[in-house]
Amino acid sequence: MSRIPPLRKLPLIVAGLFFASSAFSAPLQSEVTNTQGQRIQNTPVWLLSKDGVLIATAKTDANGIARFPEVPNGHYTVEIKGSNFAAIRKEVDISGNAVTTVKLVMDTPVVASSATPAAAAQAKAVSAAPVQTANVADTVAAPAAAEVAKIEITGARMKSERMELSPKVGTTVYTIDTRMIDALGQGSDTPFNEVLLHMPGVDQDSKASGSLHVRDDHGNVQYRVDGVQLPESITGFGQSIDTRFIQQVDFVTGALPAQYGLRTAGIVDIQTKEGDVAPGGRIGVLLGNHSYYEPSAEFFGSEGKFSYYLSGSFLSNSLGIENPIPTGNAIHDQTSQSKTFGSLAYFLDDTTRLGLLFGTYSGHFEIPDNPGQSPQYPLLDATTGNAVTPASSSQINETQSEVNRFFVVSFQKSLGDFHYQASFFHQYSDLHYTPDTTADLMYLGTASDTLRSNTANGVQFDASYKLGENHTLRAGAAYTRQVTESNNTVSVFPVDNTGAQSSSTPFNIIDNSGKTGTLESLYVQDEWHISAPLTVNYGLRFDHVNAFINEQQLSPRLNVAYKLSDSTALHAGYSRYFTPPPQELASQSSINLYANTTNAPEVSTSDPVRAERTNYFDLGLSQKVDSHLTVTADAYYKKITNLIDEGQFGQALILSPFNYQMGYAKGLELSGIYNEKNWGAYLNITREKAQGRNIVSGQSLFGQDELNKIASQYIFLDHDQALSISGGVHYKIGDTQISSDLIYGSGLRNTPPGGTPNSTELPGYSTVNAALTHTWKRTGVGAIEGRLALINIFDKSYLLRDGTGVGVGAPQYGAPRTLYAGISTSF
Repeated sequence: MSRIPPLRKLPLIVAGLFFASSAFSAPLQSEVTNTQGQRIQNTPVWLLSKDGVLIATAKTDANGIARFPEVPNGHYTVEIKGSNFAAIRKEVDISGNAVTTVKLVMDTPVVASSATPAAAAQAKAVSAAPVQTANVADTVAAPAAAEVAKIEITGARMKSERMELSPKVGTTVYTIDTRMIDALGQGSDTPFNEVLLHMPGVDQDSKASGSLHVRDDHGNVQYRVDGVQLPESITGFGQSIDTRFIQQVDFVTGALPAQYGLRTAGIVDIQTKEGDVAPGGRIGVLLGNHSYYEPSAEFFGSEGKFSYYLSGSFLSNSLGIENPIPTGNAIHDQTSQSKTFGSLAYFLDDTTRLGLLFGTYSGHFEIPDNPGQSPQYPLLDATTGNAVTPASSSQINETQSEVNRFFVVSFQKSLGDFHYQASFFHQYSDLHYTPDTTADLMYLGTASDTLRSNTANGVQFDASYKLGENHTLRAGAAYTRQVTESNNTVSVFPVDNTGAQSSSTPFNIIDNSGKTGTLESLYVQDEWHISAPLTVNYGLRFDHVNAFINEQQLSPRLNVAYKLSDSTALHAGYSRYFTPPPQELASQSSINLYANTTNAPEVSTSDPVRAERTNYFDLGLSQKVDSHLTVTADAYYKKITNLIDEGQFGQALILSPFNYQMGYAKGLELSGIYNEKNWGAYLNITREKAQGRNIVSGQSLFGQDELNKIASQYIFLDHDQALSISGGVHYKIGDTQISSDLIYGSGLRNTPPGGTPNSTELPGYSTVNAALTHTWKRTGVGAIEGRLALINIFDKSYLLRDGTGVGVGAPQYGAPRTLYAGISTSF
């Protein structure tokens, strides 16, 4: 029997989606002349995307031609600067394989000078006013307009150079921009982990089980903000990122170059919004049923050599954590969350940038109640000595609070062909689970007040040097020092030799621990352009961890990109990975403290979690079908020793890692995009499988029978999902946009009664969303956008987890249908 929901229920616009992928490229050249028709050399030319994001820069040669050899098909703007620093632009559509020529006329004759080779900054998304930027020659005086223009083009150039420090040759790269985010139901208010669900190879999970998985990995995702890798937080950093500060995200998977290490399932490389020249901002609010309320604000601008971007939001609703029962409204599920972000930059000169990034996240969650449960442990009142009457399981009051803060200070410098960025980062996170002590004791036999905290400080250095026409050398280093603390006050009952409760009077156990650990990494690599169609990136990486374990590895990397024809491209790669367990989660279990209590584990040994070591192979092929449609296929295989998985083994929504002795994962992704001027569509299909055998660490988290079954055979990982589909479509009519998107999953794993762990899968599910937006561009309070969105249109009650499986907590159902209405004004 087919488990795919009837497609007739999906909107017709979604049913007509095409396979798609990243676009192929074609040559573009720009011819610049003066008003007399004379060609002008040494003139900066800037190529910007449809949304005004910088794509590339070039200078005109002796024949007045600026060349962009490989430009992906799409809609662009080509720009130069004329008199009074005004922009001279021409829009162009790149399609097919032929060379496209754009002719631009400078409004006044220009004398060649030692101009800064820079590009216009990204266009201000909320303003229709022309961008006032310029090429600033050494001989130009310092009027205000020239100074502003100089800052803007210097910032754009250095942003481009910063992105060049991170090569992606031979990898699989999917790009998320503001246009794609705007087409999602909640727009920029969409939680960032839900944005990533629209990428190939990403599976949905419950918040308690990690929220999402990339290529059948649990966690192991690296977040980079403007080129700086951020340390992980206890709360799962993907939930802490505010989508509205994102200008563009490169989601990188596959066999990664040597620059990327430690967390390697996927690289989320975020380019943040930066201050525009003209001060401006946006204020908005999104409302919905389930008590949904989310006001937000953004402010940006420049003052002299200083630019800034600031954002903040507050969220309150009754959809904090997934419902353990299939009802429209969970019991005891209120949440409040606040986020802030800032990006500040100061340009010391044309080649030097000092930057500061900072962000905060604070969240409070009620743990949803599961009615109909029966108490298992009698309890005596400590004051009266009388038996306590248990509260209904629908009236339990457990809560969890989460905090995450970070800042990054960066120094970026360009010296001709040598570019580098040095950064210092600090990150702090904590999680506090507060039990309903009386209820937890009577229903579970234990109540734990748990506080986990993690403080990380570190430095990162990345550099590149262009060694001739065919070689670009890159090298770097990183060092992180982490201090983790785990403070637990655990209430338990005593038990006898048979494990039966021997007293109804509980007592407390203080279980506190801490650890200081370090991570060191070095890498070197060479990007070698062997010929026009062939590029090879090869390198070595060294990683060392000293925390609960002391391990290290030297990892070779090799990536190849080959253009078979103008419409077909191939990439392949091999990477050796070293993945240490997350220190903030991998605390040592104090097993002996709980002997002869209701919290004593069945298995009394627990080995430390080891570093995962992987041989990773990836092969991808891209095919251009026509000027609007391209498709890709990407296959991967991972052979893994000491495979790291994570599970929830207590009431607190804190994951605990453990190792399978060996494992593997393999999959196939089909992905792509169809684009025309006013509408577009994308569809991603992923087939994957991941298994592990023999648990060799954290054994006290499991029962002996479970360990025995897993020791003798491969089992599916609990987060394995055989088939995942995501897609979307949008259509724009003037200032109105209609969009729809879908998520389908064939179901995560579960364990049948008495069966092999994770041997069956849950029913498949699908959610379909739709949105309508309209913009009023010229009003007395700026540009106003209105939004209506319906999430989970068909109100499908779908089961993400059923409470069984390896390391799975309570059942969790997906979010019910929610209607949103929003309004914002940009100024």
